[in-house]
Amino acid sequence: MDTSMIIAVLVAVAVFGTLYALVQPYLEREGLEKRMRAVSSEREQIRARERARLASETAIGRASLRGTNNTSVKQIVERFNLREALVDANTVNKLKAAGYRSQNALNVFLVARFLLPFVFIVLALIWLFVLGNLADKPLPMRLFGVIVFGYVGFYAPNMFVSNKMAKRQLSIKRAWPDALDLMLICVESGISMEASMRRVAEEMAEASPELAEEMVLTTAELSFLQDRRTALENLGTRTQLDIVKSVVQALIQAERYGTPIAAALRVLAQESRDERMNEAEKKAAALPPKLTVPMILFFLPVLIAVILGPAGIQVADTF
Repeated sequence: MDTSMIIAVLVAVAVFGTLYALVQPYLEREGLEKRMRAVSSEREQIRARERARLASETAIGRASLRGTNNTSVKQIVERFNLREALVDANTVNKLKAAGYRSQNALNVFLVARFLLPFVFIVLALIWLFVLGNLADKPLPMRLFGVIVFGYVGFYAPNMFVSNKMAKRQLSIKRAWPDALDLMLICVESGISMEASMRRVAEEMAEASPELAEEMVLTTAELSFLQDRRTALENLGTRTQLDIVKSVVQALIQAERYGTPIAAALRVLAQESRDERMNEAEKKAAALPPKLTVPMILFFLPVLIAVILGPAGIQVADTF
């Protein structure tokens, strides 16, 4: 509890926070450039796959795509048949919504779900029985704690993916109305939908890198896939957002029936803006009930002390 030591630690923390605040924008820009390079490489993969299919060399194209996977992880997945036991359509869609679109990411996820329960159980056994923690508890309760640790290890990858998906969806949802406005401006100026998405991806790269990635991937699929509807539906599948799916359906119907895309985008952009405003109003309306408990716990005792403190001091002096 030396005062000089405490001051030195606080100064070090302040210096570290200042340096981190100064360096953080440059780190975020490097992360954005890395994401955009990854998206461009995936676009090249789409181009290579479609060219291979058109040239009737699908087998060679698949072999090249599979060669980029982690072989050890893939062997574990195939040996224990984890794909049949742990994978469903919802799992793949959640991974895509979290930004993990490659086959290797699915293999790593499956291996993590397979190995982490054993790792957590071993750590729990060491913590409880080797280090002697909770020694006063009965043995069945300690064994139940080990089982709970294994259960947490089994669902830890799901929680990680869900957290990443929620953060990614929040970034896309916040930037989606602005992206629709930019796309509407591009379409009304005579630019095609592919070029407008590419321009929107460039403009929204700073505000929402996740939305920029999805726009670039959709542009690549629109350029190289035969069915444009599949490319648009993939956008809704990757994001798992209702507002994006509604825009996708409107674009599909506009292209099918020949209706102007600009009119549909104008209505959808207005609806997205209204929905964002409604959410902000809901949060503002929920503040008074949330502030009731903090005000009772923190503000009310202070007010009572300020108001009744002088009277209490006078009473004490009198008696």
